[in-house]
Amino acid sequence: MKKQAKKSKSRSKNKSKNKKWIWVVAIVIVGLINAFILYSIYVQKTNPMEAKYNSFGIVIPASYAIHGIDVSFYQENIHWPAVQAMQVNNVRLRFAFLKATQGLDKTDKQYQRNRIKTKEIGFPIGAYHYFIASKNGKEQANHFIKIAQLQKGDLPPVVDVEELYGTPPNTMRKELQECLQALEQAYHVKPIIYSSASFYKTYLGNLFDGYPLWVAHYFATERPRINRPFLFWQHSDQGRVNGIHAKVDFNIFNGDEAAFNDLLMK
Repeated sequence: MKKQAKKSKSRSKNKSKNKKWIWVVAIVIVGLINAFILYSIYVQKTNPMEAKYNSFGIVIPASYAIHGIDVSFYQENIHWPAVQAMQVNNVRLRFAFLKATQGLDKTDKQYQRNRIKTKEIGFPIGAYHYFIASKNGKEQANHFIKIAQLQKGDLPPVVDVEELYGTPPNTMRKELQECLQALEQAYHVKPIIYSSASFYKTYLGNLFDGYPLWVAHYFATERPRINRPFLFWQHSDQGRVNGIHAKVDFNIFNGDEAAFNDLLMK
């Protein structure tokens, strides 16, 4: 009887050990499955080739023939062949503005990659500098010139001015003028000013009407509400494009094919 009792206890211990191992194996398997699912989600979110859409997700102004986007580090890695190939109702993207620099010393971490990849597929690009009104305008221009490396076939340089950064409007205008003059001297072409319709009307106005304007004004359907000629119009910041996971700014060129080609740097 004692031997049988010992055997019974031994079998009971073995069963208990087996159950523990079963639980351990089950937990490991569940963990591996969850890890695989999370990895798959991560790959889908970070691989730009996985970003595919049935439409641009916004209303496209119908009376303009040439459409494009602008991007920065926010859009992360972009699969540019997919961007170039996407077509919805006869609308294809024809150009892109890339953020290059900001202030005196900041460089967009995706600029060089975006520039190389767009050049590989012959996609027309321009580069823009995010202007800091409280910093020296000429030095900002020199920083942009060093990094952007614009060349023949590119769109003219762009200065993005959106905020005062606590500086008096007259000081902002002085530094902006110096920045624009330095860029024009370097590239022998008038730089483009990017600004919202409201900021331009309030702080820039007639003083800068001699420069081409890229105006940001959302929710209008036919044209931006600004009483001066404009070259580009950023009409939405909610677009979707194949090859890009994040939302994208959409723009139109206010002209025909011949005018667009004439705009490219010679």
